[in-house]
Amino acid sequence: MADAPATKVAIIYYSVTGTIDTMARRLAATAEAQGAEVRLLAVGREDAQGQPGSDERPQQPTADDVVWADVVLFGTPSRYGNVAGRLKVFIDSLGAQWAQGQLADKVYAGFTASQTLHGGQEAVLLSLYTTIHHFGGIVVSPGYTDGSKFVDGNPYGVGHVTGGGNDQPVDDVTNGALDHMVTRALTVSRRLNG
Repeated sequence: MADAPATKVAIIYYSVTGTIDTMARRLAATAEAQGAEVRLLAVGREDAQGQPGSDERPQQPTADDVVWADVVLFGTPSRYGNVAGRLKVFIDSLGAQWAQGQLADKVYAGFTASQTLHGGQEAVLLSLYTTIHHFGGIVVSPGYTDGSKFVDGNPYGVGHVTGGGNDQPVDDVTNGALDHMVTRALTVSRRLNG
C-alpha cells in the first residue's frame, strides 16, 4: 500500500515587526517535522525586506496557494481588534475561488499578536473566522484541548502579547500553543482526507 500524500499546509500572514513572521516560521517547522508539505507566504509591500531575525522574505501568496492547501493558517497582527488591512485585501481577492467552491472543506485556523494584553486578539480571530464560515471552510480552533491552552488562555487560536516589557519575540508559552494548534489542524485534516 502506497504512503498517503503529505498534508499540504499554506501559512499566509502579514507581519510588520517580525512577531507574526516568527510565529509563522514556528508553525512551518512544526508542520514539516510532522511530514507536511508547507508553503510559507507573506502578504506585504513589494519593496519589503526580510523580517527581523529571518533569513529571507517568503513569497507573496496567490489564490492558487489557498486552493492547493488542505490546511490554511492565517496570521495577522491586531489592528484595532480586527484583521490587518493587507491580509484582508488578500482574503477579499479570493472571490472567484469562493464562487467556485474551491475554498470549502479545508481546515483553517488563525494566529495573532497585539501590543497589549488582550488587545483585541479574540475579536481578530473571530472576525477572521466569519470569513472562513462564508468560504465553507472548517474552523479548527485549538479550544481547550491541550494543557498549553490553559496557560496561554486563547481557545480561538494563538495570540501573543509583544508589549509590557516582553522583549522576546515569541516565548515558550506561545511556542507550545503554536505547536498544538498546527498539530490539531493536521490531525483533523488527515481524518477528513483519510
